[in-house]
Amino acid sequence: MITRRTHNGPVIAQYLNEVPFMVDPQELYSAQSLYRGLNLAKPETFEQCYDQQVYKHFLEQGKVTDNPLESLARNLHDFCLMQSLKRFVAQYPKCKVVAVMGGNAMRRDEEAYAKVALISKKLTEDGSLMISGGGSGAMEATGFGAWMAGRSEQEFERALAELAEVPTQEEEKYLQVAFDIIDKYPQTNFKNLSIPTWLYGHEWTSPFATHITKLFENSVREDTLLTISYGGIIYAPGRAGTIQEVFQEAVQNHYLTFGFASPMVFLDSEFWTNTTHFYPLLMHLMEKGIYKNLLLALSDECDEVVEIIQKFQEEHKDI
Repeated sequence: MITRRTHNGPVIAQYLNEVPFMVDPQELYSAQSLYRGLNLAKPETFEQCYDQQVYKHFLEQGKVTDNPLESLARNLHDFCLMQSLKRFVAQYPKCKVVAVMGGNAMRRDEEAYAKVALISKKLTEDGSLMISGGGSGAMEATGFGAWMAGRSEQEFERALAELAEVPTQEEEKYLQVAFDIIDKYPQTNFKNLSIPTWLYGHEWTSPFATHITKLFENSVREDTLLTISYGGIIYAPGRAGTIQEVFQEAVQNHYLTFGFASPMVFLDSEFWTNTTHFYPLLMHLMEKGIYKNLLLALSDECDEVVEIIQKFQEEHKDI
């Protein structure tokens, strides 16, 4: 005989009211709402901000929880955010939604960071909605570049230099310098999206995204990042997570899951060809017919990457 635990309505309502996160958010997060409670002049307040309170609760309850009420609360939260995400993305032509995947360990003072940021800036100015996983490294570079859209080259270079002075998350003023740039260069005309997760809550969510979909379920997050990037994905150097995303996207393109294949553009030929060998591997698998329909490109030049994406967008306006 199977026995089931049941909960009455008041018990469920009480639990949903007591969790430290909104179970029915009506809009996407912003940096201001995620970091509510943080006083940058007092670094110790970081632990009291909304984002960290939710992360601590997440760890206390277990990343994989056997508490059905906790599961319900998390699922309701993610469901509501996903509805807002769909409405937000629907404002853009599908071909204009472009993602950048890359490592969270990428430093702000690396050339790769500057390249990702410049590519993101140019594509945003051309009408693309840039999306990323919302953490540090290449993900932050994506949001930073999009945030600086509409600004001059000199302003972009000055802001980049300020960031480079605090290159890693281990630095005390890592978040502060980002918020300083946001205050110095307010953004009103251009938007960008990030989709982080509390599963990797040790990675601080970048404040450069104008719209943030922070989820509990990383599987939903990963699939969403790849699925909505109809306009293509740019792969900057990264490790396990980035490489996983390469093959996830290759599967979608191989099967033409959504009726067409999107470009997969690999930035940094040395990394993807000689360090990891993944680009030659994908080309080999294409030649053998194991993978089909992949639109692969390899480049070290920002302008060339932008042109590849723009060419695809022009040819697929009606998707």
